[in-house]
Amino acid sequence: MKLHAMRGNGSGGYTTFGSMWKRGEVPADAAANNHFTLSNDRGETIPVQSRITAYWPDGSVKWAAHTADAGLMGASAELIYDADGTTAVPAYAERIQDDGDVITIDAGRATVTIRRSAKRLFESFVVDGRVVASDAVPVLELEDPNAGEHEGELVRRTAFTGRVDDITLEASGPLVTVVRYTGTHVSDDGTERLPFIIRMTVGYDAERLDFQHTFIYDGDENHDFLKGLGVRFESPMAGKPYNRHVRFEGDHGTIHECLAQLLTWKPVIPSHLYEDQQAGKLIHPSDEAGETIDASGVLNQTANSDSDNEKVETVLKDMPWWDEYHVVQDSPSHFVISKKTADEQVCRITTLHGRRTRGGASFGSEAGSVMVAVKDFWQKYPTGYTFSGLTTDTATATVWLWSPDAQSMDFRHYAQDGYQWAYYEGYDYKGADPDGIACTNEFSIAAGPTPIPDDKTLLDFSLAVDKPEQYLASPEFYHELGAFGRWSLPVRDTEMENWLEDQLDKAVAFYRKEIDLRNWYGMFDYGDIMHSYDSARHQWRYDMGGFAWDNAELVPTYWLWYAFLRSGREDIFDIASKLCRHVSEVDVYHLGKYKGLGSRHNVRHWGCPCKEARISMAGHHRVYYYLTGDRRFEDLFDELGDVEKTFLEKDPLGDWYDKESMVYLAHARSGPDWSSLCSDWMTQLERTNSPEFLNKIQTGIDDIKAMDLQLNSGVDMEFDPNTCHLRFINNESTGGVHLAICQGAPEVWIEMKDLVDDPDWPKMVADFGRFYFLPHEEVVKESNGALADRAYPFPFFASAIGAYAAEYYGDKTIARKVWKYLIHALMDGRHTGFDTVTLHNVGNQAELEEIPWENPWVKTNFVAQWCLNAIVTLDFIRGDAPRTLAEADELTEGLGPDTQRKS
Repeated sequence: MKLHAMRGNGSGGYTTFGSMWKRGEVPADAAANNHFTLSNDRGETIPVQSRITAYWPDGSVKWAAHTADAGLMGASAELIYDADGTTAVPAYAERIQDDGDVITIDAGRATVTIRRSAKRLFESFVVDGRVVASDAVPVLELEDPNAGEHEGELVRRTAFTGRVDDITLEASGPLVTVVRYTGTHVSDDGTERLPFIIRMTVGYDAERLDFQHTFIYDGDENHDFLKGLGVRFESPMAGKPYNRHVRFEGDHGTIHECLAQLLTWKPVIPSHLYEDQQAGKLIHPSDEAGETIDASGVLNQTANSDSDNEKVETVLKDMPWWDEYHVVQDSPSHFVISKKTADEQVCRITTLHGRRTRGGASFGSEAGSVMVAVKDFWQKYPTGYTFSGLTTDTATATVWLWSPDAQSMDFRHYAQDGYQWAYYEGYDYKGADPDGIACTNEFSIAAGPTPIPDDKTLLDFSLAVDKPEQYLASPEFYHELGAFGRWSLPVRDTEMENWLEDQLDKAVAFYRKEIDLRNWYGMFDYGDIMHSYDSARHQWRYDMGGFAWDNAELVPTYWLWYAFLRSGREDIFDIASKLCRHVSEVDVYHLGKYKGLGSRHNVRHWGCPCKEARISMAGHHRVYYYLTGDRRFEDLFDELGDVEKTFLEKDPLGDWYDKESMVYLAHARSGPDWSSLCSDWMTQLERTNSPEFLNKIQTGIDDIKAMDLQLNSGVDMEFDPNTCHLRFINNESTGGVHLAICQGAPEVWIEMKDLVDDPDWPKMVADFGRFYFLPHEEVVKESNGALADRAYPFPFFASAIGAYAAEYYGDKTIARKVWKYLIHALMDGRHTGFDTVTLHNVGNQAELEEIPWENPWVKTNFVAQWCLNAIVTLDFIRGDAPRTLAEADELTEGLGPDTQRKS
């Protein structure tokens, strides 16, 4: 498998990437026996640590995850399976000692000590014999704005300290050790809030620790507002205050300050001392011979005199020492740095206002320095740092994932009612419950030089944290192996293909711009996109119920991941991965009665009363997980292994059917409910190779197979969450048949056939696609009148499954109809597609690009479904597409402007 660096930005450190293998090519024990070999383009063998992430049904390896040093891999590398060889890694082997209480990770230059009884993340992090950080602990602040006057306070703020309850060595290989912590935050009175899952990665000979921090909201939305969240640690400080420094990344370059700056009025300090100090050198004016020592420890003979020393010592007694620095990115377009002295009753003063910082920061002294960085620092505002005690022997640093300097997070809904008919909120009752939502953030701490890193060192570090290198195979490789089902590679051999590819590119470009233009940022928003646009306001309908945040409605995840797979583009990877992270955490419940379900689109991400499996389904995230090996998604997939049990609590059709007349305990539409469960079970089947999940899938297939019209039966069915059996009840489809195929079902079902050994399944899928494009009289005839009242709306939604049917049956008539409706849905005889127009002085923009969406139903739902179906359809029936735009006009002639329903 040939690999290339996606970013090519030179960011170093350990990186994890995925590999895919043909069925039967690699045995299950390949990772355990070190049979994967990695080499760079110079032919050098590179140490690699591997694990299996997915299996084929025969037990052979489908996907594996590999960790290696990006600096050694370089621009390109090659990974092979060598049945006879083993990867040479003994020289890199980490050593772990665990006596039941103390865990010691000996990682070459670095040593990490963890004491279970301390209930903290670690006791010490030592690099080259120097203590870099110690006593790391999660911290939390909650604010209650409704404490009540009778309690003597209107607003109460409560501090919590993280208590680690369980520590697991999730990986202990030769290159990296991954420590998984679970616990919760506890206040002084014993109140527990916001459980957490934190992963810490220790790399061999690495100077840094990487953290993945997940918290779950379990508070009272009326009283538990999030005011501060982060991790706090201590670091030794030593030497004179003028040898103590801070450095922060700004909009451009860095901001460097000393805690006691040698620029004075009386007595005047020689300028060369101040210049050396500002250059980050150690200053030793007290040396009797007049020598200074630079950062590398070399004596500098440009002598400082004893009088210089006297001046410095004199002035130190008569100048402020800056003991505390604060950084907060409080919006997507503003950060501020402030500082204060150690006195309690004094103010902070402002150091700098800026727009966007990537977030690298450091502090140091004669004892050495510490660097910190948060991934997506400004995008996931309000982030920040507090460095305090800088003039003492022990500094305290807090990495704020939610800075207490910012406004607290209010989890309440925006209204006391639901607005189903006016604003499409699902139901008329309010269903906004934040209890169980989660959020994951990443940050790193690292050892720096004495006394402070220079610009390049800090900027390189923050880049490596924010934009780690990602290694990939070519789109052609993934396409050949059928990774994640069927999708097409870009081809521009005809005028029509050129037009189609242009539209796909324009759609991505539009949303890429909108994310930044509309500031879709913030801890709980970043990654998501909006649902519907309001051209009259030149604004997305952010305040209109079910038209606001998209929450993976009509699977933009699949669109973007397929767009990435076929192109390998970094910008699409970033958009898709951020959407993936958001949907999997904020839009989904991770504890409580809705655990494993997600919330449909709304003004608040958790605001809709519809809690459904389609939002949480594993299919949204499979590409990201298998390409990156991100362990957080293993937690999420495990949560979904038995998500069907939540249907007992939240029946997807519970408001539509009389409970008393039911035979089974709940309902499931073939799509998106059962198809989403199939996505979850399929993912767990791959990961575990357990027959439990295969049996769940096969049970449903067998039940559908026994129905008169198979997948064309229903779509509504009764469902028993305890046995996973489905029961035919009628041929109705609550909400419309299109819901069975517009939320990922075709993509799930097409990929599922490679994991389920059922010869009837491909035909069942093909027949559903075929029926969608049959003339109505043929539908009535083939169903013996059972589907006489059925409509098949939004035929372009069914393009992918229709194209599958056309290929399966070799049916040119179906293929022609598929292209007819798909092309007409966007072209409408004018070839406008996703072209934009430029407006002036509207939407708070001097120039605003809008897509002139005249049809009110053209929104993110439309864009995601059109693009996804175009990408898939091209792979099945490219040869049946018109070759020119004139042929496309001829094909779609006679279709009116309303393409919502089949002609």
